[in-house]
Amino acid sequence: MTLNNALSDVNAQARAGLPPEIFAVLEADRRRAAAGFAEVGDKIEDFTLPGADGTPTALAELVAEGPSVLVFYRGQWCPYCNLTLRTYQQELLPELAKRGATLAAISPQKPDGPAPDLAFPVLSDVGSTVGRSLGLSYPVSDVVREAMKTLGTDLEEVNGSWELVHPAVVVVGQDRVIRYIDVHPDFVTRTEPADILKAL
Repeated sequence: MTLNNALSDVNAQARAGLPPEIFAVLEADRRRAAAGFAEVGDKIEDFTLPGADGTPTALAELVAEGPSVLVFYRGQWCPYCNLTLRTYQQELLPELAKRGATLAAISPQKPDGPAPDLAFPVLSDVGSTVGRSLGLSYPVSDVVREAMKTLGTDLEEVNGSWELVHPAVVVVGQDRVIRYIDVHPDFVTRTEPADILKAL
């Protein structure tokens, strides 16, 4: 089963489990058009972000000995993100190690949020400074905000603001130049591990 097939199953479960009016709001949001993202050839400025345990990690460290795969995700409260990160750990991380590449996940969630059980850095980009520099961040609409609150997710508490990032995978070279970028405004779909390896 591909990652996106598994994510479709999660979405089917959400459709069955959520109130229809809430699911309709979230479905409309995932179909929203977006543009203005960073492109292949753009350079990422060096950054240092805290991990879930407070330990800082810099982009310079991630690309010190090879390319790095940066996975931008919405937060630990997002079931699609959790499945994606677990899949990347299982299917992608061992292959990256063979290629001398690193993997790191980045979200707008505060560093004092729940720490995922992952074997790669999970970094906190509070205020979406890095995400915004790549054109990935966006404000959550009022109608989606109310739907999320109804489901018990208050981004003001977990992220510090009602701002999210589009899920994305960015492959960065040692010169901090983007070699590959794949952005998913539809948050139910994500980049397949095989496509990341092909890009590397």
